This record gives sequence, structure tokens and C-alpha cells, in this order.
Amino acid sequence: MDPRQADTPSPAGPDRPSVGRRDVLRAATVGAAAIGVGGALTSPVSAAPAGTAQSGGNPHRVPADRISIQLYTLRDQLAADLPGTLAALRKIGYTRVEHAGFVGRTAAQFKAALDAAGIRATSGHVGIPQPFDASAWQRALDDAHVIGNRYLVHPYFGTDSSGKPIRDAEVYKRFADDLNKAGELARRAGLRFGYHNHNLEFFPQTGVRRAGYDILTSRTDPRLVHLEVDLFWAWRGASDPVDLIREHPGRIQQFHVKDLNSAGSFEDPGQGLIDFGRIFEHVRQAGLDEYIVERDDAGTPPRNPADALNTARVGYEFLRSIRF
Repeated sequence: MDPRQADTPSPAGPDRPSVGRRDVLRAATVGAAAIGVGGALTSPVSAAPAGTAQSGGNPHRVPADRISIQLYTLRDQLAADLPGTLAALRKIGYTRVEHAGFVGRTAAQFKAALDAAGIRATSGHVGIPQPFDASAWQRALDDAHVIGNRYLVHPYFGTDSSGKPIRDAEVYKRFADDLNKAGELARRAGLRFGYHNHNLEFFPQTGVRRAGYDILTSRTDPRLVHLEVDLFWAWRGASDPVDLIREHPGRIQQFHVKDLNSAGSFEDPGQGLIDFGRIFEHVRQAGLDEYIVERDDAGTPPRNPADALNTARVGYEFLRSIRF
């Protein structure tokens, strides 16, 4: 989930070959330079043609009951028609979702809508209070129990109050300590608490030779804070998700399956540059439980709101068809 917008992605043909780390890193880093923080891309990036991940003849596949979708992707549709949108997701095949708020309902009302559609919200994006407030966080945990969440995930960090990237290691350290506090209370409540990355965490911090993400992951307790790796934003931070898995084995319990086009912007899963098959080969080492479809700009002009449901369909079908 991300509050920022990006330009309309370029189309990619389904028969084009996947590309390797160097090509994706090139698109990601040059695209990041073009987009800046909170802005739109100002210049396109040339990259190798995109395509779906190659299976390599391996028989592994994504279990249908582990496929989810971040509802931020469908925020406009949900606001206009919550029951109808949830029913459409169930018709596509989704049985899990990750919520990002309750669409103007109470937790109990939102849970009733999920139940009517035959869908579970196994995960939810809920920001921890800043400064940390245990009582406020407990109320979020109580709502999570009403919804039936298994996971709660902090969705966004990396900018200050003016929207500028944080480059202060001490700020990251203090935030990591708050993540531990939130994770401990979540553990006591029988919930798993995680952190979702964007690209800003991969910026090196002033005065130290470490990225913000390294500070967060080293200072938080893996027993209290797992990682929800957003594959798009990891690449945009010039960080290979396979390297992240090797650095944090058993700690990456959720993926945001979000694709990257040659301009460094968003694309439907399986239609862009990211070789998901190469990443998915390491899911057992990662400790992965959920594959969560997302597209930040679905429904954002110039894209049509109806495109969000198409993204949901394309993402689900891609995850059901990929072999790795």
C-alpha cells in the first residue's frame, strides 16, 4: 500500500522473456531517480522486454488458499459498493484478503460484509501509533480479533512530517524499538505483527554505512516482527528480494506480489519485468505463508477504476498458473 501515485505503466506482451537482476535493477534505480519522492516519473527507462516468470520445469505452484489481495488496490470500488466488490473478488477465486481500513464501517460491520462474501481478512495494514501509545494499539488489536486477522502489518515508514525521506539512523532506531513494543503486545494477543517496506528504507542513512531497512531488521526481534516484503518496492530500492530472503531466512511470511514496468512504474503481476518464479523458488527458505496481489495505482487517473478488478483477476490467474 502506498499513498503516492505513478504514471500509467507500459503494456507488456505475455510471450516476452523474463529478465535478470541487472535489467530490473537498472530499471528500478533509474526509475527511482526519475520519480523522486512522492512525485511522478519524468522520463522513461529503456529495459529488456518483460514477460511472465519461467517455470524451469519445476512442479511447484502457489496454493490457491494462500493467495490474497491488498484491498487498497480496490479502494474506489469498495467505497462505492463494498458487498458487490467483495463478491466479485470471491468469484475470481479469492478466499483471503488484506484490509487497509474498514471502508467507513466498524470492525464488526466490515467482518459481516466479509462473511457474506465468503472471504476472510487474514491480514490487515494498521499503522502503529506514533509516538507509541499502548492503549491505542490495544484497540487496534481488539479490532483485529473482531475481524479474525492472523497478521497485522505496519504499512509505511520512511518520510518525515514534510514528506522528505528520513536519513537519520537514530530515527530508524527509535521506530524499530516501537515496532518491538507493538510486536510484543500483538504476540500476547495471539497475533503476528509485521513490517511492510517501500523503497525509502533502502536509502543509506547519514553518518552510517547502513540502510534504514538494515537498521529496522537488525534492531527488531524476529520473534516479534516478521517481514512483509513488497517485491516491487524492494526492486525500486535496488534490493534483490532473493538476497533479502537469504539475509532473513524464516522471517518473510508475506509477499506483496506487485510488478514493475520498464519505466519503473506499476504493472499487473506477471506482465512486467520481475521474474517472480526466480523469487518463488526460495519461498520455503523465506518462511512464506501469503502471496498478496497489489497494485498501488489501480483506479488512479488516468487508469479507470474498473482496472482494479482486472488487476485482481490478472494477479490471481498469474499466481495460479506460475510454476517454479
